[in-house]
Amino acid sequence: MLDARSRYRNARAYVSGEAGRPVFAGTRPRDIRTREGALEHTLQKGERLDLLAREYYGDSRLWWRILDANPQLFFGGTATLDALAGSVILIPGNER
Repeated sequence: MLDARSRYRNARAYVSGEAGRPVFAGTRPRDIRTREGALEHTLQKGERLDLLAREYYGDSRLWWRILDANPQLFFGGTATLDALAGSVILIPGNER
């Protein structure tokens, strides 16, 4: 069961059960949409998603919102975004 505040709270359930395979219950990927009110941010060397989230939302734990809005980043675990310096990314509005 997911917490009511979870970003996966509206995700559809997934259960695999092909013949001869073990059953695996999980959650399907969330439906991610670009929301209105996004800002554009030009990346600088040394920036990280958690630092950007702290700057724009006041909470570094909301880095995933920026990742959701920028699928080209693909992997949010990269220590820095140095390889993308000069690129423009979207910073979605705060949905609190």
